[in-house]
Amino acid sequence: MRVTARTDNPRALIRYALIGAALTTGIVWTLYLIRNTLLLVYVAILIAIGLSPLVEAIERHRLAIRLRLPRWGAILTIYLLFLAAIISIAALILPPLASQAQDFWVTAPDLLHRAQLWLIQRGILSREFTVIEAVRQAPVGGTDAVGTLLGALWGIVGGVFGVVTILIVAFYMLVDSSNIVSTFVRAFPRVERARVAAACADVSAKVSAWLAGQLFLGLIIGSTAAIGLGLMGVPYFYVLALIAGVGELIPIVGPVLSAIPAIAVAFSVSPALALGVTVFFVAQQQFENHLLVPRVMSRQVGVSPVIVIIALLIGGSILGIIGAILAVPTAAILHVVYQKVTDALGD
Repeated sequence: MRVTARTDNPRALIRYALIGAALTTGIVWTLYLIRNTLLLVYVAILIAIGLSPLVEAIERHRLAIRLRLPRWGAILTIYLLFLAAIISIAALILPPLASQAQDFWVTAPDLLHRAQLWLIQRGILSREFTVIEAVRQAPVGGTDAVGTLLGALWGIVGGVFGVVTILIVAFYMLVDSSNIVSTFVRAFPRVERARVAAACADVSAKVSAWLAGQLFLGLIIGSTAAIGLGLMGVPYFYVLALIAGVGELIPIVGPVLSAIPAIAVAFSVSPALALGVTVFFVAQQQFENHLLVPRVMSRQVGVSPVIVIIALLIGGSILGIIGAILAVPTAAILHVVYQKVTDALGD
């Protein structure tokens, strides 16, 4: 009776509302302050979920001595294979790029001279500038340039640290995944635990399919780039195709950045070839963005192509590149949750 009397008191209701609003504001503000950490944890969760079926397959596989790898050994095997792939790609890319960079440095003055003559003939440029003059007339001052360089280096260091942190967190999540999932399932009423466990299995399958779809898209883009650049006679087309395939794994800016080396190499041969390579990459990315990605992700993840496109747009507008990368798996998770909730309400 006392509780009812107190809650019927307008002052008590106002006091409780203010306390609730203050707590909500504090929680929201805290989440905002740690948003970067939460994003790293979310990425680690997605990686752990996506790799879980592969880890379980390696864990079940018996070695020649009739022993099974422990779970941490299966995870470490995947990490080592991933590291070996990165080292192999770097070994293929770096030597040709270093040779091309040296050749480009030698021919850069002549290329600059020819480009400026082309601009002068069309009235775009009044006279020819030297490299020193261009540097002196640049709007960025020396101090600002140093600060920009230091900021870029710090961003690279922070990105590497973030990747290492994500991999470590994902490693421990994969090691203790069964306990994490069981603890999460036990948080629900007993009658709903079977449904929640099934939802967790569906989420794991969809996120793993998303990872496989990303690799498949990279393979398609790399293969078509190798064929197209090879037919056009672009030097080092196999390395440039490899860069295009890796760049496909990064939505929005990845394909654009991966096209720049190919266009630069083609321009060193002739401007006409550079124009042809540019047209090829534009056509390839239009095909990839409007047809390939929606259909592949729809088949792999089981989400409508319209939802995939909308998710990419929303994710990119909210978090940029990271948001675009996380858009499709997040949409897949929300799709599973929506299905399970509607099924529960239907029952």
